[in-house]
Amino acid sequence: MIRHLLSGADLDAATATRILDTAAEMATVAGREVKKLPALRGRTVVNLFYEDSTRTRISFEAAAKRLSADVINFSAKGSSVAKGESLKDTALTLQAMGADAVVVRHPASGAPHRLANWVDGSVVNAGDGTHEHPTQALLDAYTMRSRLGRLDGLHVAIVGDVLHSRVARSNVLLLSTLGAKVTLVGPPTLIPVDISPALAPGTDVSYDLDTVLPGVDVVMMLRVQRERMNDSYFPSAREYARRYGLDGPRMRRLPEHAIVMHPGPMNRGMEITPEVADSPRSTIVEQVANGVSVRMAVLYLLLGGNNR
Repeated sequence: MIRHLLSGADLDAATATRILDTAAEMATVAGREVKKLPALRGRTVVNLFYEDSTRTRISFEAAAKRLSADVINFSAKGSSVAKGESLKDTALTLQAMGADAVVVRHPASGAPHRLANWVDGSVVNAGDGTHEHPTQALLDAYTMRSRLGRLDGLHVAIVGDVLHSRVARSNVLLLSTLGAKVTLVGPPTLIPVDISPALAPGTDVSYDLDTVLPGVDVVMMLRVQRERMNDSYFPSAREYARRYGLDGPRMRRLPEHAIVMHPGPMNRGMEITPEVADSPRSTIVEQVANGVSVRMAVLYLLLGGNNR
């Protein structure tokens, strides 16, 4: 098992499958009256968040607590970071406090990689800038496997603001490793030029959502990240929704078995309509629940299960 989880590229097929299999075992804990395992008793997990988060932060906190770890939640707001403390000095402080694992979200791409050089414990990337978000890719893969029974051979369309999406990058890397074919769909201005078959075998690009939908098993909608945009990437929100939004008529063009995913938070009415988000095909709430199980598996394997 790897020491840190910083990128989807860190995971080979065997390691990723081991995490998904362990997550399936962890999921059984959610059905118990007492949702606790003693696996990480005496270990300390620090949630180090420099950006706002709801799902990811709460999910990691719930995962660590269900494994009986001690959890320290650190928010940049109201801390010494506001006084100018550097990431390195914060890392050394956490190291002195005996952190066994640091879950970090940071606006700067590459920050978790730097952090891994400064602390002795394991580092888990919970999202760094527009770079990667590997545990989101793992929970998406887990959800696909749970719903469709396999990953190898699936055709997954990732639609929307791929350029600014760390979720898309991690999913491209992980899903291609696990044998899925990925098609990136969006306006040309929101598709990065560095996505190529050489980077992730089986990945291609389309600018026409309607031609892609009838042949996919999974359609994953992405939020338009206006907070990361300094320029105009499309004419208007209405035009974007018309060309790349998933509504009822488009959903009905999908194969009967196909599912709809979204990493959240959603812009209802823009990239996805309420009719689609709340439909039986949607796995959005399921993804949140699966996130706890997957992050339990990651923390367990990094901290407690390497030698078992």
